[in-house]
Amino acid sequence: MTNRYLHFGQVIRHARESHAWSQEALAERADLNRSYLGEIERGVVVPSLHTMAKLALALDLKLSELVARCEETSAA
Repeated sequence: MTNRYLHFGQVIRHARESHAWSQEALAERADLNRSYLGEIERGVVVPSLHTMAKLALALDLKLSELVARCEETSAA
């Protein structure tokens, strides 16, 4: 996978950890499988827009804010 997907996973992991949630807790809030969330965080899979929206909602973020964080991370 490209760095873009790895950056997205890092943003998700950072947001999850800022809430002090386990992968299991976030996966449950986003209605995702925990192992799939782990693959997203490692940049192994490419989440759909629907999945990204579910993660943003679970993290109390707007989807646009989540994407903006990814852009900031990849520009750094």
